[in-house]
Amino acid sequence: VLILGSMPGVASLAAGEYYAHPRNAFWPIMGQLFGAGPELPYAARVKRLVAQRVAVWDVLKACFRGGSLDSSIVEDSIVPNDFAAFFAAHPKIQRVCFNGGKAAQAYRRYVLPTVDAEMEYVRLPSTSPAHAGMTFAKKLAAWRREVKGNRQD
Repeated sequence: VLILGSMPGVASLAAGEYYAHPRNAFWPIMGQLFGAGPELPYAARVKRLVAQRVAVWDVLKACFRGGSLDSSIVEDSIVPNDFAAFFAAHPKIQRVCFNGGKAAQAYRRYVLPTVDAEMEYVRLPSTSPAHAGMTFAKKLAAWRREVKGNRQD
């Protein structure tokens, strides 16, 4: 499973860690699903996800954005990551889960035309604190269904 965000926010870039904003639900959800919660040091969380065959990355390698909101990304500044090389190096990836709509939209627009990979794509509710219209419980249920599924731990 590959989980894709759009681009790290200000807190994540400053910390050098994915989903570093304290109100982002990503790590609490990973805690519920894989025991990789925010109470663990970052390196331990990453190690637990890797052990569960879960990778985390972003669709965008670079962009200009004032602040952390995806809606502030300047479209003509977007540089996507090299997914053709990534998928060639990781041929066992079967499912790509998008952390929110912007990640899915950017992948469809900038990446999908450049890759030749058979896999399943799933858009999940954003874990961002800006996506406050959905409760944590509903986000967790969607993520559990699509990321964890029927996998045996």
